[in-house]
Amino acid sequence: MPFDKPRVTQGNEKIKIMTLVERYKKPTPKFFRTLRNIGIALATAGGAIIAAPIALPATLVTIATYATVAGTVVTAVSQAVTADKDSPSTSSDQRAFAKAKKEEPAKAKKE
Repeated sequence: MPFDKPRVTQGNEKIKIMTLVERYKKPTPKFFRTLRNIGIALATAGGAIIAAPIALPATLVTIATYATVAGTVVTAVSQAVTADKDSPSTSSDQRAFAKAKKEEPAKAKKE
């Protein structure tokens, strides 16, 4: 079928490739959540400077443009990072993993 999820084999084990939606629904490690929030703030600040109704120096507008792009990229990449199920790094990650593990059997039964 053309809509089947692709699978890659590595040695004897099959590796499931996640779709973008599946990846974004998985728990994100604490470091990357913090990094994502910094990226959001950077993009917001840059966008506010670019959209300012007053005349600003060209250098400042250029720096704000770069900050907006960098913040957007950092936010997108940080959100897409998923944690390994076998090694939660913090207690909040452990709770997220426990919740995700409980939801997996229910999803498997539905399919």
